[in-house]
Amino acid sequence: MKTPLKLLLCHHGTGGALAAEALAYELAVPGTTTVVHCLVVPEFWAGMQGDDWLNNASTRDAFGNYLEGMLEADARRELAAVASRCQERGLACEPVMRLGNPAETVLAVAGEVGADLVVIGSPRRKGEEGLRSRMELETLVRGLQCPLLIAPHP
Repeated sequence: MKTPLKLLLCHHGTGGALAAEALAYELAVPGTTTVVHCLVVPEFWAGMQGDDWLNNASTRDAFGNYLEGMLEADARRELAAVASRCQERGLACEPVMRLGNPAETVLAVAGEVGADLVVIGSPRRKGEEGLRSRMELETLVRGLQCPLLIAPHP
């Protein structure tokens, strides 16, 4: 495999994402490869207000603002952590954070940055902690204009 100049790393902090990150570092060449760290916040978080248990508008708005702030803080921490680890390895890093459908967003970002390779983690195993937002692999595979590499489960 040729050295990727633009390696799109899909990473959101799970065990599978960490395995994808480790694999990306094995493939990247310092001074040559730019790691584009794509963190997608699944679209089901948009408008999350707790309507099922909050009973007035101001409480719903306050909760929505709190939740949005927490999601953004978590995402920014993850982006900063990957950028720091790239810097330690002498790799350029471009962070990208988007809200949307994971597969469609990765396709869009891959096209925008001109990715040579996309690296993702394996799906979470049953019983593991975390949200069950799934990457639609068929959508991703059919739409990508570059190779896709799925890191084995850690």
